[in-house]
Amino acid sequence: MSTAELKLKLFREIDTLDKSKLEQVYGILTNFINNENNTEEWHSLPKAQQKGLIDAIEEMNSSEGIDHKSILEKYKQKYA
Repeated sequence: MSTAELKLKLFREIDTLDKSKLEQVYGILTNFINNENNTEEWHSLPKAQQKGLIDAIEEMNSSEGIDHKSILEKYKQKYA
């Protein structure tokens, strides 16, 4: 498979993702491109913090969380 074909295949796969999956892929690719694929920081966190982060990601992926922009707008209106 040529590089052009690989890029097209990646583009097509990425183009069909929903917003949360797209953001995850963006983060993964950005880390990969910037060679920041270091898991040392993650493993240095206590298990309770790791679980909390995983739970938060799962909540956001299942649309149970509150959108960051909504929270910012609420408090901008309240305190601005």
